[in-house]
Amino acid sequence: MKISKTEPRLVVARVSSADPVPRVRRPRRFQHFAQGTARAVGSPWAFCVALGLIVAWALLGPVFHFSDTWQLVINTSTTIITFLMVFLIQHTQNRDTEGLRLKLDELIRAVDSASNDFIELEDLDDEELAKLHLKFQQLREQSRAQHQTTSSSEPSFRDEAKRPASATLAADKNCS
Repeated sequence: MKISKTEPRLVVARVSSADPVPRVRRPRRFQHFAQGTARAVGSPWAFCVALGLIVAWALLGPVFHFSDTWQLVINTSTTIITFLMVFLIQHTQNRDTEGLRLKLDELIRAVDSASNDFIELEDLDDEELAKLHLKFQQLREQSRAQHQTTSSSEPSFRDEAKRPASATLAADKNCS
């Protein structure tokens, strides 16, 4: 079957390796545009072009007698470009963050010793995250204190660091 250029191309993708049902998605023009633009404007060449435009604008100042119009050109153009770039870069960053989050969730799910409580951790409210942060800070301090009091024959701080955080939390819950 031949697909015409006007018809959207279908892409089959699996959400995860455990997902037996492939999902069908259509390529998104804005998504490709945003990613390509973010890549392009983040390059050294884009910086050089921007620097060149600013130098050219500055050199044209005496020609236009440093008029209000001369200043308005740079102010307006930089404001418009900045305004549009905020949305493009934010879209790209949100997409990258979501992809990374899903990869981490899959790793947590796949590792037997990892706690599935950490999947979708970003959905916790600020208070819950602060409590979890405090708990891990306490675990680090306990581990450092243990390292300082142990001899060379006992497990070291590095051995404790290899222990999964979920096992450390579970052991801590059993102690309290």
